[in-house]
Amino acid sequence: MVIVTELLKALEKVDGLRPSVPDPARSWISWDVDALAVDVEDGLVCVRVVATRLPLPLAEAGAVLKSVLLGTQWEEAVLRIVVTDVDKRALDHLNGS
Repeated sequence: MVIVTELLKALEKVDGLRPSVPDPARSWISWDVDALAVDVEDGLVCVRVVATRLPLPLAEAGAVLKSVLLGTQWEEAVLRIVVTDVDKRALDHLNGS
């Protein structure tokens, strides 16, 4: 689905978030596994992410992702960003790393 690809490209521009997909899937799925992190329905677009830095750049992510939806049939859809995990690197600054 083209809109999923465009949403993933937009998410790449947001430092501190990456698509949330199971690590084992990356080893055996031959297609773009990041697409598993995005669900698109008529009234809802859900993007699951892992935080790679804190504070969470959710406002930036929301703006970037919403811009992709402008002019599409999902322009008025609810955009839900679900943080499924926090990467260890996001917490490294707490131990002085």
